[in-house]
Amino acid sequence: MSESTQSRPVSASQSERSEIIFPGDTNPLGNLFGGRLMQFIDLVAAMSATRHARGIPVTVSMDHIDFVAPVKLGDILILKASVNRAFNTSMEVGVKAMVEDVHEQTFRHVASAYLTFVALEPSGKRITVPHVTPETDHQKRRFEDAGRRRELRSPEVARKKENRSTLTPEWHV
Repeated sequence: MSESTQSRPVSASQSERSEIIFPGDTNPLGNLFGGRLMQFIDLVAAMSATRHARGIPVTVSMDHIDFVAPVKLGDILILKASVNRAFNTSMEVGVKAMVEDVHEQTFRHVASAYLTFVALEPSGKRITVPHVTPETDHQKRRFEDAGRRRELRSPEVARKKENRSTLTPEWHV
């Protein structure tokens, strides 16, 4: 890692995406499909990871997602993302999704998620990513929380990797 890429502030990775929810995005109740919301979350998180790593981001996992409230047909959905913490070749990106009420000029929290990305060179080789420098108290809390989540995740990642190594070619769902 060169001197210029040793650390970047959280603000350098902040990304935002807005969507109007159309009929093709919704179920028969007029609510946004959860999978479509997950797609929007993955896209804004990838933008954030790209800005931080300055490489090609690849989603490794969506570790946690909370669907807090429904998103309705016609709603304006706003998603905000930033890199919470970077490790050697991976980054945790946090995403918050809100619906804007333009008449009341308010925002309603509808979902939050944590995703892990790695950055790749065009050849597909992983690259070392810069560290994150949290600047505000909120960013510092998210930075520390990301470290705790990684500690909790590590044994489960190892267990799943071991399970995959024992699967036979005949294995199927």
